[in-house]
Amino acid sequence: MEGLPQKYNFSHCCRKGDFERRLCFFHNKKADIGFLPPLPTLDPEEKCQTYKNNRESFLNNYVYEVSRRNPFVFAPTLLTVAARFEEMTKTCCEEQEKANCFRTKAEPFVYYLKALSSYQKNACGALMKFGPQILQFINIAVLSQKFPKIEFKQLTSLLEDVSSKYDGCCEGDVVQCIRGRSKVMSHICSKQDSISSKIKDCCEKKIPERGECIIYSNKDDRPNDLSLREAKFIESDNVCEKRDADQANFMAEFLYEYSRRHPELSTPELLRIAKVYEDLLKECCDMENPPGCYRRAENRFNETTEKSLKIVQRECEHFQNLGKDDLKYHYLINLTKLAPQLSTEELTFLGKEMVIALTTCCTLSEEFACVDNLVDLVLGELCGINENRNINPAVDHCCKTNFAFRRSCFESLEADKTYVPPSTSQELFTFHADLCQAHNEELQRKKDRFLVNLVKLKPELAGEKLWSLLADFTNVVEKCCKAQEPEACFKEESPKLAAKSQAA
Repeated sequence: MEGLPQKYNFSHCCRKGDFERRLCFFHNKKADIGFLPPLPTLDPEEKCQTYKNNRESFLNNYVYEVSRRNPFVFAPTLLTVAARFEEMTKTCCEEQEKANCFRTKAEPFVYYLKALSSYQKNACGALMKFGPQILQFINIAVLSQKFPKIEFKQLTSLLEDVSSKYDGCCEGDVVQCIRGRSKVMSHICSKQDSISSKIKDCCEKKIPERGECIIYSNKDDRPNDLSLREAKFIESDNVCEKRDADQANFMAEFLYEYSRRHPELSTPELLRIAKVYEDLLKECCDMENPPGCYRRAENRFNETTEKSLKIVQRECEHFQNLGKDDLKYHYLINLTKLAPQLSTEELTFLGKEMVIALTTCCTLSEEFACVDNLVDLVLGELCGINENRNINPAVDHCCKTNFAFRRSCFESLEADKTYVPPSTSQELFTFHADLCQAHNEELQRKKDRFLVNLVKLKPELAGEKLWSLLADFTNVVEKCCKAQEPEACFKEESPKLAAKSQAA
């Protein structure tokens, strides 16, 4: 289109063809959407009238606004969100309390969109940064836990369709993505008797709803004849020979057998176990007596899980001890010190996502898998999808070196030593009376942004000092908003807070 490639800086993509062109567009997508305002919300009466006047234009506009704010979400997910949005609009426009109806009904599918967006970004990030084998391993772990009675041969056949789906979805090929998803779900439903007893009702639904239903169906019950451990990978004398005959298939089968036996473990933990086993075999198969060496595998697996469990327990202790707001400030400080190069919007988003992960999971019986899965998705958001995303050397190392162990890599990181703070701070400490008009949620956002920008300005300050300056900021807002002349009060108090930060 004339002028468009130049305006949005993708002329270089237009010079490429087919697959390379799609990939070029993908790598140049704007991941940071902080430049966009929040999703516009119409008055409920106006919304209903607009829908009534022109349904198609109303829904197209909604899909446009949601899609540009979720640039990596797969097309089938966006279509489901649009269908749910229309259902909600029809229902709420019939209600007396329209505003309350929209607010209540919107919450679940906003959560649904965020959850699937994170998972899809993480999966595509794994594919783009680490290649198809890591994505294959993620899918083996997820599908083996969900469908523990599926045979390995059948799983391998299903994985071919799943891989093809991700190729299209991750590159942004909308048509291939929708077709691929439909093919995967048809494959599962055509063999449901040998795959899962929990998806019968899902398979009776129409194609768009069928996929969502299967994704959110419960894990199938573990087969009664499934032993607690698969001896052939640890006790057999010819493990090294089997591995050498076809390493990729051997490791895939190991992960399948371990995952279907351990529904209590997270996907990242299952990938860690697979990596530990692979490294152990490299070591053992070069020895004189390999079986004597690899029979220690169970101990290695348990040690790995114990380490991961301790990280989760420590995080849930923060949740128990700090309360929701202080927990968020704790993560905002830590994340900003680790990756001060990220935008303020990205850092406040990541801090909130960490809090959601812990408040969702830390009171559940399956605490470990839930926390580990969700925090891994937050790290996926931080690392981003594109392989050419660079933050700083230490963070990039954790994001690009080992997908399974990036969590423990981040645990050992300290504040970024390469970061040079901005020289000026005047804007950060300039407050106006409009703060007094901000409702609670908006004021909370401003506090979060203040804290992140304060850490960017003063990364060397210890947590206690930063918390103290945040408390001072809150006190200034409270004091000045009660004053007769709020603007004059802010003019007087702002320099004092700036001076305090300089002296800290």
